[in-house]
Amino acid sequence: MRRTKIIASLGPASDSEAVLKDMIHAGMDVARINLSHGSIDDALERYRRVRKVAADVGRPIGILGDLPGPKVRAGTFGEHGVELDYDRIVHLVPGNEPSTDKLINVDYDRLLHDVRPGDRLIVGDGGAVLLVDSLGGDKLAARVVHGGVLKGRPGIHIPADRLHMSTPTDVDLKYLDALVEADIDMIAVSFVRSAHDIRRVGTEPHPRGPLVVAKIETKAAIENLDGIINASGAIMVARGDLGAELPIEDLPHLQKRIIGRCIALGRPAITATQMLESMVNAPAPTRAEASDVANAVFDGTSCVMLSGETAVGNDPANVVRTMARIAERADQEFDYAGWTHEMARSHMDEASGADAVVTDAMTMAAWRVATEVDADAIIAISGSGFTVRAIARFRPEMRILGYSTNERTVRQLTMSWGATPALTAASGENQELVAGILQQAKAAGDVRTGDIVAVLAGNTSRAAATDTLRLVRVP
Repeated sequence: MRRTKIIASLGPASDSEAVLKDMIHAGMDVARINLSHGSIDDALERYRRVRKVAADVGRPIGILGDLPGPKVRAGTFGEHGVELDYDRIVHLVPGNEPSTDKLINVDYDRLLHDVRPGDRLIVGDGGAVLLVDSLGGDKLAARVVHGGVLKGRPGIHIPADRLHMSTPTDVDLKYLDALVEADIDMIAVSFVRSAHDIRRVGTEPHPRGPLVVAKIETKAAIENLDGIINASGAIMVARGDLGAELPIEDLPHLQKRIIGRCIALGRPAITATQMLESMVNAPAPTRAEASDVANAVFDGTSCVMLSGETAVGNDPANVVRTMARIAERADQEFDYAGWTHEMARSHMDEASGADAVVTDAMTMAAWRVATEVDADAIIAISGSGFTVRAIARFRPEMRILGYSTNERTVRQLTMSWGATPALTAASGENQELVAGILQQAKAAGDVRTGDIVAVLAGNTSRAAATDTLRLVRVP
């Protein structure tokens, strides 16, 4: 069974119900709606379409709304794209008009103030690289030092310490209001530089509100990493801008460090950007891409994310299916013993507070007990999903079955490593609650008669903390 989750971005290539259904069957766990492209109405239409298809298929599918943030973007190069040839001189001006191979409009009023001669401007996650030669009058002159075809409205990287834009932006907050009203599951915040940026989002804590995902893509975010993780519900290693902001040779090591800190603190970690990029057009990935996905799994990532591959690619379902095969094979080779030993050694609480500390200790105990008796599954019954995320830190070899009476919690757990989330109506005192859950798990085929399972729950279905651990043989 695949343990690492898959997030797939939606776009023109994956808008139809038929394609969405194929993507779910292929292994998509979370659908990402990128609000950097299209209108809020387009985003809400995609949101409703995913909800409908997920209901038709009968599987919980999380939906992640990715806010555009203060990202600087070029005026559109059109659907078919424009090729920038090596050594060509191009001019850049502030504006929103369409761009050409001679004049690039940049949607940033302070372009002429914040960009300087000698700066390297990376366009579209490396689709092209421009070296700024001079500033003259109302435009910048730049030389193309790495050419390529640019489509749509690619981002243009400007060093974060010079960018005069706040996070989240006014547009972000407007989009956020509409998505919260629609009952979105997760929200990704772009260009986070400190925990204060996350606090400015202002939504209710999950699961009453959406689970907030902080995108790590700036040098400042690396410097404030632990504070950002503690203020967030999950973390995305956004390697596109992060690789532009910092030396490229540092990126693999930063990826490992960010993922390790996330999991130790009980937050899901997402690895994103160019994971199977060649499959936008090709039917199979490069060998390097396959290794990249597998190594992200070995790093301990909770989710691997597809971007343009499923948003504008030739065959979104094939991409998801390929990602699922690579991730599942890497899961089989994951160093479970080494990982859990390290987690036990460097164990840290997910959150402060008496209830959280109790749950935190109980999940460690559950992992130890389940490992000692070689249990068939760990069942976690949780209103908020905290217990499931806490047990997932230890990457147990047995299945994690996460049950909640809260529909949004179930959908948010689609992002948690190893978790099979399910909605339950079971209630009552612990013994009655556990009996009901075991019956449901058995009916779903997740456990069988004679299996040994570790069950984590509160002493009642309304308990604030997970304070009871039972080792049960399935009747």
